Amino acid sequence: MAERILVTSALPYANGAIHLGHVVEYVQTDIYVRFLRSCGQDVVYFCADDTHGTPIEINAAKQGIPPEQFVARFHDEHQRDLRDFDVRFNYFHSTNSPENRQYAELIYGRLKDAGDIDRRDIEQAYCEKDKRFLPDRFIRGTCPNCKSPEQYGDACEKCGKTYNPTDLIDARCALCGTPPVRRNSVHLFFKLSRHADFLQEVLKRPGFIHPGLATQLQGFFEKGLADWDISRDGPYFGFAIPGETDKFFYVWLDAPIGYIATTEKWAKESGLAKDALEYWDKGAPTRIVHFIGKDIVYFHALFWPAVLQVAGFHVPNEIKVHGHLTVNGEKMSKSRGTMVPARDYLEQLDPSYLRYFYAANLGAGVEDLDLNLKDFRLRVNGELVNNVGNLANRALSMLAGPLEKKLAPGRAEGAGRTLVEQALARVPEVREAFDKLEYRAAIKIITDIASTANAFLQTAAPWALVKKDAEAARADLSDAADVAYLLGALLAPVTPRVSERLFAQLNAPPLTFQALATAKYPLLDRSRPLGTPEPLLPRLEEDRVNAILKTPPESVVAESAAAGSGGKSKKTEKKPVEAKTTEAQPAVPTTQASPGAGAGTAGAEPVPAADIEYADFAKVVLKAGRIVAAEKVKGADKLLKLEVDLGEGSPRTIVSGIAEAYTAEAVAGRRVVVVANLKPRKLKGIESRGMLLTAGAGGKDLSLLDPGDVAPGSDVK
Repeated sequence: MAERILVTSALPYANGAIHLGHVVEYVQTDIYVRFLRSCGQDVVYFCADDTHGTPIEINAAKQGIPPEQFVARFHDEHQRDLRDFDVRFNYFHSTNSPENRQYAELIYGRLKDAGDIDRRDIEQAYCEKDKRFLPDRFIRGTCPNCKSPEQYGDACEKCGKTYNPTDLIDARCALCGTPPVRRNSVHLFFKLSRHADFLQEVLKRPGFIHPGLATQLQGFFEKGLADWDISRDGPYFGFAIPGETDKFFYVWLDAPIGYIATTEKWAKESGLAKDALEYWDKGAPTRIVHFIGKDIVYFHALFWPAVLQVAGFHVPNEIKVHGHLTVNGEKMSKSRGTMVPARDYLEQLDPSYLRYFYAANLGAGVEDLDLNLKDFRLRVNGELVNNVGNLANRALSMLAGPLEKKLAPGRAEGAGRTLVEQALARVPEVREAFDKLEYRAAIKIITDIASTANAFLQTAAPWALVKKDAEAARADLSDAADVAYLLGALLAPVTPRVSERLFAQLNAPPLTFQALATAKYPLLDRSRPLGTPEPLLPRLEEDRVNAILKTPPESVVAESAAAGSGGKSKKTEKKPVEAKTTEAQPAVPTTQASPGAGAGTAGAEPVPAADIEYADFAKVVLKAGRIVAAEKVKGADKLLKLEVDLGEGSPRTIVSGIAEAYTAEAVAGRRVVVVANLKPRKLKGIESRGMLLTAGAGGKDLSLLDPGDVAPGSDVK
């Protein structure tokens, strides 16, 4: 039987809205699943709401509704938000389901029959005011290791150490603030310590988990694997443990079982499998892949495989782990407005922008990802809109206009055919990158293909050729359309709705990775007429991007407070932004120090620069350009080496001092204004043939001037 692939994302807790940190994981997983499907693989993708536990029980009580009603609301919201981010599950279920109870009881029974459940009398924190035992997250105090205050009862967010709730210093109930007392209660434990050898073998399996994480997990073996408390005392929202009184399965026992329960529900409703065991039985021909965040590695890499092994189920083959999301370089925070709900984003922007940005920054490692809103806007505009979108719009608009939507037959030879064949030759690289979760590498290749095609069009200049030789222009544009078709296929896992629009404009069927395995030039059926072209995506505007944050940035708040008097805020005028050249070359100063004061000395009075004649200014030739490639200059933190298309047949090399404000990836594809008649000058051994114009105070506070939607080489006046 052919291999079947079952993919999951971690279960969102049904206690609040989906936010952009959650979206990282669901987009990462969805891209992988869409890629596998495009390759023709038999793959299913499951998820569910994690619904049990004390937080949900207490929050539902505060609202005066049953827990079942409380979690049902979030179940609907979570599905809606993820669907609107173009995440497509085969099934999205709930852990508060008959299927989950069935498999939780089955697995517990098998663990018990195997002798892996132990009864122990343990001491716990108990709140006499609230009349309840306090689970880990409902006791707060000072970390016994690093002495950080306001830590939870299971682990310190500052130093990362785990401990027992009773180890906290100055512990108090998180509900009422009362210091808890200690009481004994009988709890049930899974004997995880018995399975250390098996888990060591699992961690050594190729591809099971990132090697760095496997090394980190060795720390648990060195101090001895602790047995796992799988029970909680009532009151508790969850499944009662069979044969016990007022004992419930701890949420971390039944939550991962939700993966199995969702498979069962899907099998029943779809009829595509008899039951979950077709995928989850120990001998099933399945590859199971879990996508999770780095904060829940222990549960998925140690506890979960051991439970499945003892219970006779399929142990996961791969665990893909990602880092956390920061926003503007800081940990997400509600008070700063950076804990952005998915719906707040969706009310402002197309999900394609964020899916693209996440993919452009995600690799197979566990490093954190920063959603810097400026970088987000500039990179998406530069790469997705100005590069990929610009290629499609340039090619299809001319074909649909003066050339009447007709494509040219494929050519036996020539630069256009070479362009398409070289692009096709890079498809295996993109395929390998997606398969290894190196999405940023895939995006880099895709944008390189688009940049090369744009450079081809710039050299061919079909807009100038169409009146003299319409068929030659048609042939060049048809080959560019072929590349656009290819780009639609390569980006389909990342930005599916953009690819759908592009395929419709090309009047062509969706192109898949499976089809690309044997595809040859020409890719498009050249006998079919084109559809109706239009811009694939508008450029991101700064005000729309910033609107996803509901609270102003701290710098704005501080500036407003500093300007206020007596508790009343004042409006402050912004100083005019000064246009600057950003190359590491002397620039004409706009101010100079007053007599007797050193340049830049506090108190210096600026005086106006000397007036110049119009004839002097007219000597400066400003041209619209487009950056087709960029890279850091070695040994120079402030410099980028750029290849800039000025409509001259081949790009110019310009060394620009913008590296503090922009990464090389963020500027690729951007339109810029260039001083085109500046004498060449060598910088770090590289001959620079021009200068970019920017606005801002310098350093990180620079913005490239955009000449608008004009062809490279156009005059800027």
